[in-house]
Amino acid sequence: INTGYINRDIFTPNDERLLGIVNVCKAGKKKKNCFLCATVTTERPVQVKVVKVKKSDKGDFYKRQQTWELRDLTEVDAKDASKENPEFDLHFEKVYRWVASSTAEKNSFISCIWKLNQRYLRKKVEFVNVSSQLLEESVPSGESQSVAGGDEDALDEYQELSTREEQDIESMMVTCEYAISNAEAFAEKLFKELQVLDGANIQSIMASEKQVNILMQLLDEALGEVDTIEGKLSSYEEMLQSVKEQMDQISQSNRLIQISNTNNGKLLDEIQFLVNYMDLSKGHIRALQEGDLTSPKGIEACINASEALLQCMNVALRPGHEKLMAVNQQQLLFAELRDTFARRLTNHLNNVFVHQGHDQSSTLSQHTAELTLPKHSPLHRDLLRYAKLMEWLKNTHREKYEGLSRTYVEYMSKLYEREIKEFFEVAKIKMAGTSKDPKGKFGKRYDSHVKLNMNYACLHGSSGKLTGSTSSLNKLTVQGSNSRRSQSSSLLDMGNMSASDLDVADRTKFDKIFEQVLSELEPLCLAEQDFISKFFKLQQHLTVPEAEDFDGSLPSKKPPQAEHKHSLSSEKDIVRLMMNKIFQSIETELNSLIALGDKIDSFHSLYMLVKMSHHVWTAENVDPASYLSTTLGNVLVTVKRNFDKCIVSSAFFVVVVDITKFKSG
Repeated sequence: INTGYINRDIFTPNDERLLGIVNVCKAGKKKKNCFLCATVTTERPVQVKVVKVKKSDKGDFYKRQQTWELRDLTEVDAKDASKENPEFDLHFEKVYRWVASSTAEKNSFISCIWKLNQRYLRKKVEFVNVSSQLLEESVPSGESQSVAGGDEDALDEYQELSTREEQDIESMMVTCEYAISNAEAFAEKLFKELQVLDGANIQSIMASEKQVNILMQLLDEALGEVDTIEGKLSSYEEMLQSVKEQMDQISQSNRLIQISNTNNGKLLDEIQFLVNYMDLSKGHIRALQEGDLTSPKGIEACINASEALLQCMNVALRPGHEKLMAVNQQQLLFAELRDTFARRLTNHLNNVFVHQGHDQSSTLSQHTAELTLPKHSPLHRDLLRYAKLMEWLKNTHREKYEGLSRTYVEYMSKLYEREIKEFFEVAKIKMAGTSKDPKGKFGKRYDSHVKLNMNYACLHGSSGKLTGSTSSLNKLTVQGSNSRRSQSSSLLDMGNMSASDLDVADRTKFDKIFEQVLSELEPLCLAEQDFISKFFKLQQHLTVPEAEDFDGSLPSKKPPQAEHKHSLSSEKDIVRLMMNKIFQSIETELNSLIALGDKIDSFHSLYMLVKMSHHVWTAENVDPASYLSTTLGNVLVTVKRNFDKCIVSSAFFVVVVDITKFKSG
């Protein structure tokens, strides 16, 4: 194998060295010789490669055909370790099968691969069917690894001449023309010149002995100065050491002073926080203990004091504040002031509720003569001054707040019950006065005539819609009567009177009385509902009991299961329940009044239906869930039922009259 040409033409220009080569051909194919070469790069880091080289068909030169990195090699298979076999496999990204020109070349190449792997890669490449003796011989004990019969370390130590060195050698050889023809004479001449140079160097050194002595003397003096400086430096170091210790002490003192100042600043902040947020002025304490709850100024002072107390009690204490004795004492003082003021406020408002219930009873006689209800706006105006105090009581003393609500509902329900009862008594007396002879000789004719007129008015569409004024209803009645006059002249002759002459005046008076009753009840209920919402501060969603369990107070604490079972959605439900308790007699009295009006004249049900419908519609526009809207809606159902009964009975009466007329004809 001509390795010199291959190395010169292919590897040397690429800074590579050829370390192992084998002449191979692919197994199982037509014999085409090529070479597998193991090379390393001359530059660091060293790269080890396996290169496939093929001789060109057109000339005597070689070219690189394929290259593999040795680190990609995973397995070397020598096929048979005991017999001579030139075949072997190399496992890269795939298996390459080769046949060497001889077994010796194969073994030499495999040994080279093993050495390169051990020297540069330290990679565990599996060598299969390779004689262990071949691998052991490749690494002699105590010697460096050799590659392809050459010493690798010797190759590593070889250094090529630089360009300048080559030029110097060439110039020297030019001056000595016989350097190439007579190397011994050239070497002898060089040796003599070297001796001359050595002698000159020695003489130069001896001539500079005096200067050397002077230099040594200067060095001795310099060493003395160095010793002196070292002594001074040592003394300075001792002084600096003492200064350092003092500075450390000063620094430690400053650090302690800074910590002390920081702690004092934090302590001052904590004290200022407690003083600013947990200090109640003497004026506020005096207002809470003995403030006047009857005068406007006294009430305003109590409101300000209660708000300040609530802020002090609700302040968010920082960690550790609860362990301070002063904080505990302030909290005890706040709790005592809260209880004292809550007790004073509760007693005062209870007395106001009780006195109001008794005082209003004396004014009822003034409204007996006329059909009006007493106005409670002065009471509401006076009590609304305490609304903020009620809110404070609601947030601080829930039990006393609920007790006040029960007391208010209890006394006001009694007061309203008396007022409403007397009001409806007057209304009933006035209604009874509208009927001239409800039980006399014209009673039966009166009722039958009314039913007949209503029947014709309804059946023939002359009555129109159920809404309208009183005059329109009267006109409808007369028109219904006139439209059927020719068909029921015998019935009209039985009474010897006209319906318009007999009924219109009484019905108009009844309509005015019923409208007066509703007009008096509506502002009364709305004013009371508005007062309850404002006075008791029912603006939040709360848990309340069901209507049958309501005793006039806000809901008390119950087990979670009961609280979930009896919960309502909003404060409107609470207000409506309180209104039901206070005005529990309104619906009963209205039904009694409606029954009386229907008994006097069944045609009154039409008037009441129109009025009730109008007032229900008005109340629903104001608040669909209010007590007034609910109560009037229930009463409207009763009025509608009475009207339906009137229509049915009238229709039945007309049928009977027609049958009688038919038989008599």
